[in-house]
Amino acid sequence: MPKVTEKEARRVAEEAREQDWRKPSFAKELFLGRFRLDLIHPHPVPDPDAEQEGQEFLARLRAFCETEIDGASIEREARIPDETVKGLQALGVLGMKIDKEYGGLGLTQVHYNRALTLISSVSPAVGALVSAHQSIGVPQPLKLFGTKEQKDAFLPRCARSAVSAFLLTEPDVGSDPARLATTATPTEDGSAYVLDGVKLWTTNGVVADLLVVMARVPDRGITAFVVEADSPGITVENRNAFMGLRGIENGVTRFHQVHVPAANRIGREGEGLRIALTTLNTGRLSLPAMCVGAGKWCLKIAREWGGVREQWGRPVAQHEAVAEKVSFIAATTFALEAVLELSGQMADEQRNDIRIEAALAKLYGSEQGWLMADALVQIRGGRGFETADSLAARGERAVPAEQVLRDMRINRIFEGSTEIMHLLIAREAVDAHLKVAGELIEPEADLRTKGRAAARAGAFYAGWLPKLAAGPGQLPNSYREFGPLATHLRYVERGARRLARSTFYGMSRWQGRMETKQGFLGRIVDIGAELFAMSAACVRAELLRSRGENGDAAYELADLFCRQARVRVEELFDRLWRNTDSLDRKASRRVLDGRYLWLEEGVLDPSGGGPWIAEAAPGPSQREDVRRPLG
Repeated sequence: MPKVTEKEARRVAEEAREQDWRKPSFAKELFLGRFRLDLIHPHPVPDPDAEQEGQEFLARLRAFCETEIDGASIEREARIPDETVKGLQALGVLGMKIDKEYGGLGLTQVHYNRALTLISSVSPAVGALVSAHQSIGVPQPLKLFGTKEQKDAFLPRCARSAVSAFLLTEPDVGSDPARLATTATPTEDGSAYVLDGVKLWTTNGVVADLLVVMARVPDRGITAFVVEADSPGITVENRNAFMGLRGIENGVTRFHQVHVPAANRIGREGEGLRIALTTLNTGRLSLPAMCVGAGKWCLKIAREWGGVREQWGRPVAQHEAVAEKVSFIAATTFALEAVLELSGQMADEQRNDIRIEAALAKLYGSEQGWLMADALVQIRGGRGFETADSLAARGERAVPAEQVLRDMRINRIFEGSTEIMHLLIAREAVDAHLKVAGELIEPEADLRTKGRAAARAGAFYAGWLPKLAAGPGQLPNSYREFGPLATHLRYVERGARRLARSTFYGMSRWQGRMETKQGFLGRIVDIGAELFAMSAACVRAELLRSRGENGDAAYELADLFCRQARVRVEELFDRLWRNTDSLDRKASRRVLDGRYLWLEEGVLDPSGGGPWIAEAAPGPSQREDVRRPLG
């Protein structure tokens, strides 16, 4: 395992991120205190032909999901039947985002998102299979970085039959890729690379035909490869089992002296991590799509159950304690769909840089989706904790509320945990500040360098800070075309300026130590996420009103969501400066030092034996290959 310092780890991560902003970004401007409503309003809409084509496909997909996907059986057997995957392949689901010239359907990101919403409402495990194959598997990085020869060779297979997987994580490497241990050593003649290492949590890895593998080329950095899953030397050593998504084919994959043609390298040597992060810019939208599906289902069950279950002479949904939860599910589902639709359409139009928007959608969707699932379990009471099979066995409707809660939990970890997403988004949010003042707060910079940085920072802030004092949000007639929602957009505009001022105050206060203030940065990001969601909800409500599509109801939901979000935003602003962050860090150190060992007395630890992290030394496999090619 490579030994790296914190400084080296940060350098690797920084070099992998996109350095420039060549297109406008609504969310980036929001964090800078500039409410660029013109970037999202009028709400972008799909091309009419693409919309018709997408809706026709969704109708076929809906019929398939209704008749050919048995979500309860997948949960019970912890496996997606081969016949189901074959049916998805025949329908073109594995090629939804692959261009037609390569045999795919060429759907827009918007319709791909809607398809994942639909599929995951029936079986989140099937949704995960489709998403892992297309959002981060072979099709997306090849679409963005592949050569014509690579696209010709692999994309038609991915569109029709080949399932793909993405392999980055290792037993001792999660969000810190600088420690990546899998190696890709060039052969003497340069015609191939030899891969050695172990990959963990390889979604689709147990059944995949093609793999995207991240490996370290000695002295040249992390590099991406397309690898045939049946290559000699590849062993799937374990099919992992989880608390949720029981049907996913997720495993541990070992590479021992695996020869990969040099022609299968994606991009240049050392570009692998950048390719992975760029792929995730839009690939992350798959998770909020599945969260929207869960939200819609939770709303349906909450409505039906809340109206028929009576306590103390009234349906439970008429009691304020339950009504609050039903209201939250309804408003949040509307907002999440608004965020997803807006982000997806912006991705299709390619007019904006959506790296922050997609990350915010993933972060906000996974956090709010989990809360909605938890609220539904609470509304259902004891029946929410009971399994669907148990409910059916005693003659009641088989509502899998507890399963949805289990399935949703991983979204706060998948494709960047909430904590990592906070740091990733915060880094992008303060990018403008670091470009003008980064060397000023860099401890190792010399006085001359700091002097030049001070001059640049002075010029930037002299022009930027005064603009944060006042804006359209203080004018009573601003955004009046939004009717009753205008007050919320004025709040967003004021909130954006307040957010930017708070970020500046934090940088002024902590300077180079700002990156260690993860609690502060997390709240900054959460405020931005709420403001983004409020903006999306208002813009979508206005779009639906202009189209005559449930406009009044949409306005009600947007207003409700914004009122709830404003309460959360005010609390987050207050907690920027009133919190226990420093006490928490000290307490954590004391816990690790054993000061509170006495508090652990009186219980037994049911954990099994073995190391915390499995040994992953390179070498031949000593275990049976459990790879299961789909028949």
